Amino acid sequence: MEISAAGRLEVRITTADVGKRVSVRRLSEPGVADERFTDTVGVLTSWNDGVLLVTRKSGETVRIPEAALVAGKVVPSAPARRRGPAASYEELARVASRAWRPVESERLGGWELRAASGFTRRANSVLPLGDPGLPLDEALTAVRRWYGERGLPAYVQTATGAEGTQELLCAELERRGWVREVTAELWTGALAPVADLAEGTGVVLSREADEAWLARYQRKGVSEVALRVLGAGPSVWFASVPGTDTGTDAPAAIGRCVVDGRWASFAAVEVDPAQRRRGLATAVMAALARRALDEGASAAWLQVEADNAGARALYAGMGFAAHHAYHHYRAPEGAGTDR
Repeated sequence: MEISAAGRLEVRITTADVGKRVSVRRLSEPGVADERFTDTVGVLTSWNDGVLLVTRKSGETVRIPEAALVAGKVVPSAPARRRGPAASYEELARVASRAWRPVESERLGGWELRAASGFTRRANSVLPLGDPGLPLDEALTAVRRWYGERGLPAYVQTATGAEGTQELLCAELERRGWVREVTAELWTGALAPVADLAEGTGVVLSREADEAWLARYQRKGVSEVALRVLGAGPSVWFASVPGTDTGTDAPAAIGRCVVDGRWASFAAVEVDPAQRRRGLATAVMAALARRALDEGASAAWLQVEADNAGARALYAGMGFAAHHAYHHYRAPEGAGTDR
């Protein structure tokens, strides 16, 4: 907080600081026990009619009455990362997009419209990196029309919590009635330590997802479109651990890795519930990591939903840490403008 020479807290932010990362202190709301002040750090996304909106790293928007402000200042756009490979949001967003390619895409200025017959939101949402080349309302109308022509709901994928992320766009979407349906996080870590976690014996690697691999994959009834998405990417590998006495042809564990330059992505790491706590997920990731190292990768990333406590604990133990949060906003129901 800003403290003047006289020892008083001061508000040193104005409406001109919208879009900047700020730290603010406010008087606590009535009924909050033992707390006189509440601190909030995030991006100031608006300051209108006596109310500030600050978007936290998680994507949560905090509403702060101007009259409740006690102190505030602009802070660096993103804190320095203390571990893991250095990377910008835009670099990771582009790498992640190449690892999960849609069947169809079209450019709208700096935005990429992606579609894959509804198979996952990632492959059926707009990736807005840059200016769409149109006023926002016109761009969103074009987005809704493009997805409507394909019989799909319109989604925009945004991110928060790192330098260059899209807190302002999130706020604009929410003002227009777009609904945030899913929040997840992209985590990064060094690749070599993952390769050293297990021997990976018994893990079979393949360039294709065969019927056995698909039998373990959590998304049932996988279509040809889904197979195209799963198989696309710069260098794609599928891992499986053959099942033992499970009464099914499905592997005991599976995983997918895409190698793209210095990056290796991990996805679809799944284990037969009856075979859990045997280190199979670790073995799968270690085997895939060694293959990625052989292809020249040195860093790793993966995506995990905010409420998946088990996966978060597993990946944290492997040395991964959150880089940024990402969200999928769905267009409001009904026709009309996006104002």
